[in-house]
Amino acid sequence: MVEKEQARPLAPAGYRPSSDDNEAALHMKRARRKKFINCCGCITAVVLIQAVVIIILAFTVFRVKEPKIMMNKVTVTKLELVNGTTPKPGTNISLTADVSVKNPNVASFKYSNTTTTLYYHGTVVGEARGPPGRAKARRTMRMNITVDIITDILTTNPNLKTDVGSGLLTMSSYSRIPGRVNMLNIVKKHVVVKMNCTMTVNISSQAIQEQKCKRKVSL
Repeated sequence: MVEKEQARPLAPAGYRPSSDDNEAALHMKRARRKKFINCCGCITAVVLIQAVVIIILAFTVFRVKEPKIMMNKVTVTKLELVNGTTPKPGTNISLTADVSVKNPNVASFKYSNTTTTLYYHGTVVGEARGPPGRAKARRTMRMNITVDIITDILTTNPNLKTDVGSGLLTMSSYSRIPGRVNMLNIVKKHVVVKMNCTMTVNISSQAIQEQKCKRKVSL
């Protein structure tokens, strides 16, 4: 018995894209590449602009400037004398210093406890601590610091007799104010302001006759 031949489907003819289709595909590929390049260029430009702005701000607006501490006035608030010339033993001499802290930065300067030490011919005769505070941006804050001088230490100094004879007491002070400048949580800088002063106290008038100060800032 002769098997009947089964009909086989003809294989579809292969599709050959025309030249127009090739040009369209090439055009789309070029368009995508151009769009990708433009996108990368825009991102790069934005990053560069931000970097330039940050650098400019870091060296101008956000540049940390030195806070300035100034001793405006020192007043003798307590001084008991024997015969109007010699400090009375067993009592304390009190000096009140009017100190100002000038903050030239665009951010506040927050400082912790301030310390002031008073010296007489190299010997510590008094010390005071000031409370923490905050100097607002581009503002000046003033505070009073009272230093109590221990008279017993002062009277045992061999230089006191000569100074009393001249009517003048020469003393020196050292003040230290540690703090921090914080600019928008971007720039944080620890700052320590130090000041050394030399003052001459007129015993009879109980006033500061002469005063010279030098400051130093550590950033």
